[in-house]
Amino acid sequence: MAMPTARRKVKRTAWCSGVGEQAVTEELRSWIVAQARAGFSPDVVLKSMQASGWSEEVALHAMQTTLEQALSQPSAHHEPHALPGPAAVPQPLLRGYSPFIDTPDRRVQVLAHLRSPQLVLFGSVASDAECNALMEAARPRLSRSLTVATQSGGEEAHVDRTSEGMFFSRGENEVVSRIEARLAALLNWPIDHGEGLQVLRYRPGAEYKPHYDYFDPKEPGTPSILARGGQRVATVILYLHQPTAGGDTVFPEVGLHVAPTKGHAVFFSYPQAHPASHSLHGGAPVLEGEKWIATKWLRERVFD
Repeated sequence: MAMPTARRKVKRTAWCSGVGEQAVTEELRSWIVAQARAGFSPDVVLKSMQASGWSEEVALHAMQTTLEQALSQPSAHHEPHALPGPAAVPQPLLRGYSPFIDTPDRRVQVLAHLRSPQLVLFGSVASDAECNALMEAARPRLSRSLTVATQSGGEEAHVDRTSEGMFFSRGENEVVSRIEARLAALLNWPIDHGEGLQVLRYRPGAEYKPHYDYFDPKEPGTPSILARGGQRVATVILYLHQPTAGGDTVFPEVGLHVAPTKGHAVFFSYPQAHPASHSLHGGAPVLEGEKWIATKWLRERVFD
């Protein structure tokens, strides 16, 4: 995975305005696209760039602008059944020397970080009072959770999902607005590139069997779904209430179980709408008590 090293002056160079003195060359852009097509996660690419002398700020800027440009240009070599091209995804501002990320209104702890898939477990994302406020506001509006109807683009009840849920519209109340702004800062992703918070309650026995959050490109209902904000590229699950037993968020392909701890959140991205993203996940059955979560799905573009 050899890559171009940082340099000062190269022909056909694009300078990163406001992010330092290093140059983003055509050679570097081609290398970034090649790594994405090879299936390397953004975090792996970032680490490789930093190891070669690129600053984190320049590297993040180069990845975002390069991948956005690549996605806007149709490929003449694209095959109907080939692996989908990678999308730009949220990039939490992780600092290797610090276990904390400061958002404008709260210090969040980085508890664990997985490179492939890009997955971060955050601690203290929301206070007890904020968690309680979201649950109380959601409680009277709960109904049987639905899944996306892939044939039509609508919604339907499914035996794999046995929770109750509701959606807040973006910015619906003060607590929702505060959480959305905090997540946007934490993940370096615009607020308007996200769906409204969905609050879910899992009673004993309720579960959500392993699934992917992206919309399957092969399904006939997908184009109508993507008309509003493009593809989903990342998920945040914020734990509002922890059950007495059970209810882990499981990632079967990587052997990871995340315990639902109040105020914590797990973030994971999927730059490709394909199982190669290794983003398969599910909610294990609650064995005792109730599990409440708030899910935030992030989109490629403005979601309206």
